[in-house]
Amino acid sequence: ILCLNPVWSSRHPEIFPLVFTEKTQEILNCRINEDITEEKPYKLLKKEDIIQDMKTRAAVSDFHPVKKIVLEYPGEELLIVLDTEFKYGQNFYLVATEEAKESFLNPPEAVEEEGETKEGMTEEYIYKAPVRKPWVSLGSEKEIEEESVNESLRKIKYMISRVRREFGSKVKFTDRNASSVKDGYIECTSYQDKNFSIKKLENDVGAQVVPKVREMSTQTKWTYPRNAATQYFPREFSDEEKELCLSSEELKEFIISVVEIALQQNEIMNAFFDDWKALAEDESVFGGKSDAYLKEYQSFTDLHYLKHRRVSCVCWHPTIYGIIAVSVTERLSYEERITQSGKLLLQKSPILFWSFSDPIHPQLMLECPEEVYCFEFCPSDPNIIAGGCMNGQVVLWDISEYEEKLQNAKTGAGGSKNTPTFIQAQQSGKEPHFVRYCAVSSIEYGHKSVITDIHWLPDYFEVNRMGIAFENRAGVCVQLVTCSPDCSILFWDLRAPKTTIQNSTEKAKDEKVIEAPPDVPTTFKHLDLSWRPLIKVLYIMYNLMQYQIKPDMFGDENPYKQLRFPSTKPLKILENIATNFFVGTEDGEVIYSDWKMERDSDSGRLISQKPANKYTIHDGIVHTIQRSPFFKDIILSVGGWNFAIWKEGVTSGPILQSCCSSKRYTVGHWSLSRAGVFFIGREDGHIDIWDLLEKTHEPSQTQNISISMITCIRPWIVSSKQHFLAISDDFGTLHILEISWTLSHPSSNERASVLHYFEREVKHLDYFEQRQEFRAKERKELELETQRKKTVSCVQEVETLVGELDRTILGEDPMEG
Repeated sequence: ILCLNPVWSSRHPEIFPLVFTEKTQEILNCRINEDITEEKPYKLLKKEDIIQDMKTRAAVSDFHPVKKIVLEYPGEELLIVLDTEFKYGQNFYLVATEEAKESFLNPPEAVEEEGETKEGMTEEYIYKAPVRKPWVSLGSEKEIEEESVNESLRKIKYMISRVRREFGSKVKFTDRNASSVKDGYIECTSYQDKNFSIKKLENDVGAQVVPKVREMSTQTKWTYPRNAATQYFPREFSDEEKELCLSSEELKEFIISVVEIALQQNEIMNAFFDDWKALAEDESVFGGKSDAYLKEYQSFTDLHYLKHRRVSCVCWHPTIYGIIAVSVTERLSYEERITQSGKLLLQKSPILFWSFSDPIHPQLMLECPEEVYCFEFCPSDPNIIAGGCMNGQVVLWDISEYEEKLQNAKTGAGGSKNTPTFIQAQQSGKEPHFVRYCAVSSIEYGHKSVITDIHWLPDYFEVNRMGIAFENRAGVCVQLVTCSPDCSILFWDLRAPKTTIQNSTEKAKDEKVIEAPPDVPTTFKHLDLSWRPLIKVLYIMYNLMQYQIKPDMFGDENPYKQLRFPSTKPLKILENIATNFFVGTEDGEVIYSDWKMERDSDSGRLISQKPANKYTIHDGIVHTIQRSPFFKDIILSVGGWNFAIWKEGVTSGPILQSCCSSKRYTVGHWSLSRAGVFFIGREDGHIDIWDLLEKTHEPSQTQNISISMITCIRPWIVSSKQHFLAISDDFGTLHILEISWTLSHPSSNERASVLHYFEREVKHLDYFEQRQEFRAKERKELELETQRKKTVSCVQEVETLVGELDRTILGEDPMEG
């Protein structure tokens, strides 16, 4: 390869840089650091050997670029020199003339002229010692005397004495209330003394001349601001253009002239070597820090429906890959929401369905009568969705008609093969479908405040008005539970109420009233505007715990269309179903109670049971209470500035409580694949990743996700190799992150290790309680012993006084004896 530089070629026309591959070095015996070294960086090659190499390897030979120069060289040996510093651009260079070769092999000796040496020499410096001279006063003594400080006031002497017998005696300090004794303490406050007013008569000021400094800045003004956007997709050749391009002569010449040179360069160095990775530490082993992170996979936002709004809830579709739904609310305080209540009624706040194949346009929108704060897919049928509104109503949707559309959005079917899905949507100009709700609960009998959490009861049991669990013969989820800051937990039943005997006129009137629009499914028309709760449990709560439910899929038939109340045949009571639950409050309390109702002895009415336990652990609103997916008796609570882990059955408090964080916690969620890992969102947009097997006093890693508050966290397992984490923020953006291998794949005995850790913490808590009881008992015994000693001493004093009194009465001298 010949690389000529115009700068050095004009200065040294007899030098030609060359690249010698390892094969060429081996053939000509000019291997670097073996045949040619830095001490002897050159070698003479015979002209015949070079010509033979060019004949043997032809264009592949490294001397092919200088073939003409080699053939016209007059001498028998050519000089090649190793260029270690790449002065001429390559690792070797060829000397093409006899004169340059002789000057390189026999360089002239440098001769210094005598005259120049003498001129360049410096004179030697001779030290001369200073000579002592007598002191001559110029008046500086007077200035020193004026500046010196002389004492003008007479010193006051204090003498402090002490009795000799008190030297070395023990000092006993006691506590007393300073305010209960007169002159118990003296407060020395600062004040201005008018007797001393010092005026400044003289001021010494120093000045130093410095250059003037001036700061200036300029900014180009954008005179005509405007919004602009562009969208493009790649252009591709047609089959005819591809064949024409592959058969062209220009392509053949390019391959011959460029590809062969590139292959020679690949023999010298690895073109695919990543230098940046080589600079980092080797942390590629399992468990390294470089693998414990969340990788951004995709993000979703909408400038129309998500502007100035926050994402309140996120739910993955249980069966369709890449479909995720979000609900949004206005980013307003309670006072602002009251003042703008009329404006909020006119604005739409739907539930948006996003697809991985189209990050710009929502695939489906669920119309809401009011802003939805939380919602959840039905475990039995993902086409049924229940949501809780800001005004306390419960809403139901049926999206069975749009299931095929969501499945097509997953694969991007129905368009051109080479055009992306979002380009097809933009070209078609179609808006996403709006699905109207099927039913909404009655405002009069529902919650009086926002519904903060909603959950479906499992499909294997149901509850009656007493809160007792019975078997569920329908085989599908027919009941759900909601909670709200209005101090209530409500249980709702989806089945049609028991019919009563009505005359034909009333029946016709009712049928006429409940007629629904043609585009609204009639799945739950019997509940619309008349839906009442089955049970009402009164407490002060904010977030309800989650149930772990295994979804069962059905065929094309929708089982909810034939739901009715069971027959009069008695249902089997399930004794093994626990009716206890955890709930969090706005005041930071965690309550453990039972939802079973009991009758009041006085009035005979059904009332809620009193809470079994109440703990004040958090110093703010409890945002999350969630059971571990691996241990049914382990609960995570997040609120205020800390989090806590509870074990059901342990009534003394949490088994693990974190210290106060620098930022307030807003949401939390357990990992679905690792028993000791959970994620906690903060108000500053960071995510704390906790691994209990690695650290328990601080998070294993903290990663920034957004610049605003984290509002919701939902993990999802696609396959054993792909785990996602959905995180939403206060600006309406949904972030999809891919969980790394370290955070998604547990070790062989991780579940047993985490269980052992929880059991050890329970033992520590029991030991702490025992020590507290022992200390309390010991303190009580000490107080009793002190009281007994005081009583004995009082009795002895009384007996002494009585004896002295008796002797006085009998006429005896009390001093005798």
